[in-house]
Amino acid sequence: QVQLVESGGGLVQAGGSLRLSCAASERTFTYYAMGWFRQAPGKEREFVGAVRGGTTYVTNSVKGRFAISRDNAKNTVYLQMNSLKPEDTAIYYCAASVGTPGTYDYWGQGTQVTVSS
Repeated sequence: QVQLVESGGGLVQAGGSLRLSCAASERTFTYYAMGWFRQAPGKEREFVGAVRGGTTYVTNSVKGRFAISRDNAKNTVYLQMNSLKPEDTAIYYCAASVGTPGTYDYWGQGTQVTVSS
């Protein structure tokens, strides 16, 4: 059982930055693909980006503003968010894919990000 714990959310003004962290319990974390998702009030969960091995990618709506990285020594993946907009307000979740690529098997509890205008 993989446990994921997100941190780093909070309230920030538009144009500001936040860095979210997701710490995994497993030492085999290195082999997982890790994803970030978000869910805004009244909306469906949205894929933000992921990292698999040394390759990272983010969805078009955040490209150029968000970046994903991982520190395997710390079993942690990060989501650096810059130039935040009010529409980025959501609960952000990290997830681990340990089996079928694109299928996420374990999820964190989420961390709230609120961007004020």
